[in-house]
Amino acid sequence: MADVEYNAEEAAEIKKRRAFRKFSYRGVDLDQYVAKTTLPTTHAIISSATGRLLLDLTSDQLRDVVHARARRRINRGLKRKPMGLIKKLRKAKQEAKPNEKPDLVKTHLRDMIVVPEMIGSVIGIYSGKEFNQVEIKPEMVGHYLAEFSISYKPVKHGRPGIGATHSSRFIPLK
Repeated sequence: MADVEYNAEEAAEIKKRRAFRKFSYRGVDLDQYVAKTTLPTTHAIISSATGRLLLDLTSDQLRDVVHARARRRINRGLKRKPMGLIKKLRKAKQEAKPNEKPDLVKTHLRDMIVVPEMIGSVIGIYSGKEFNQVEIKPEMVGHYLAEFSISYKPVKHGRPGIGATHSSRFIPLK
């Protein structure tokens, strides 16, 4: 420990090289929004900062980020049920204590597109059998809620059963 000298200039230079300054989300540079805020360089804070930056996106800017199907849906406007879900999420966020997760909001709207306003909310997405609890993160923006609540049991292929193929006719029963 005593052999290694602490050089403040070298440490600052290493830290400068490590600093993450480029903010982008799906190819759209968020540098224009970074100019308004000063952000520390740790990875955890940067991801939450990106979430804060996404919250400031207007619907026109969000339209440029998402895929064509979501862009078409946003152009046509949000209908009554999705707007009702967003209102419930807002209310749950307001009633939550500081530094705590908001209450669970259950929904059947699997075709709802995740918008930046939903970041940080906890949603129970109906899978056809149960409500799967999902916390919305910045990376989920632009995806459908259904993508986070699988509605079927994935296939796990085992051994073939009796009568599965012609050759299985000659396999003795165990």
